[in-house]
Amino acid sequence: MGDFPNVQMSIAKLAQTTHIETWLEAFLLDRKAQNFAPGTIIFYRTMLSLFAKFCEARAITTIDQISPDELRRYLNWLEETGHNPGGIHAAYRAVKTFMRWLWDELEPEGKNPIEKVKAPRLAIEPLDPANLDDVGAMLAVCNSDFHGLRDKAIMLFLLDTGARAAECLALDLDDCDLVTGAILIRVGKGRKPRTVFTGQKTRKALRAYLKLRHDTNPAVWVTAQGERLGYVGLRAVMTRRAETAKVKPPELHSFRRAFALGMLRNGVDVYSLQSLMGHSDLQVLRRYLKQTDSDLAAAHRKGSPVDSMGGKNGR
Repeated sequence: MGDFPNVQMSIAKLAQTTHIETWLEAFLLDRKAQNFAPGTIIFYRTMLSLFAKFCEARAITTIDQISPDELRRYLNWLEETGHNPGGIHAAYRAVKTFMRWLWDELEPEGKNPIEKVKAPRLAIEPLDPANLDDVGAMLAVCNSDFHGLRDKAIMLFLLDTGARAAECLALDLDDCDLVTGAILIRVGKGRKPRTVFTGQKTRKALRAYLKLRHDTNPAVWVTAQGERLGYVGLRAVMTRRAETAKVKPPELHSFRRAFALGMLRNGVDVYSLQSLMGHSDLQVLRRYLKQTDSDLAAAHRKGSPVDSMGGKNGR
């Protein structure tokens, strides 16, 4: 993947090194060996690449240089470089898992420094969904060439299915039924498969994009060179379209939140929505449902027990 040097040494020699980047790569290899989901591997690689970047900036190269204070500086650095609270918390979780794994592997003397660093507070208020007006502007600047049709299809797909970015990028053509709109997510979070669905407009956009495909790659989303589109490439798609449309680039996960809120507003029950999104419980779903006062007023008008009463007492 290119972020860390490959581990090409004996176990004995590996046990003697304290070089951080070597152990970061060894950790990722361990996650793969344990058959973690591809999305989980991408998460750890992305988060730990941030940590490696911080360490390089601070001239931290060996394990013994990682102190509680440096870990706290890392969290502050993430905030200073524009990461939101959710992203900072995710980065902390990744480093905490890595450090605990490392201490278990090396069994060094002294307490693990991560145990002295408290997790950053994470707000529990619902997160912002993608702005549909901005998404509409981004769709409007997609022309009819390969990139335009692909980018339009992928934005509609994310908005229409609620699929996570990693789930979307992992899709193969065999997973998609372009007649019924059923999409098989083979490896969701926690390695749980599920089926999501696309509507007529999304299926039409997807077919238009696929007509321009002349490669043999089994992936649904590919580059102009016929290679599977990756996470960095997907983020570049959003940034490029947003800049052209002169709007703020949406977070990839904000499409998933917009899907959840849109489904709720259109009358889908929370239990069906939970299954479509692949959530294990409703508590997780709550953070996706950023309802406005008008949403709540509409819900009350629909379900008011007094207005629905019969007889003169309810008139």
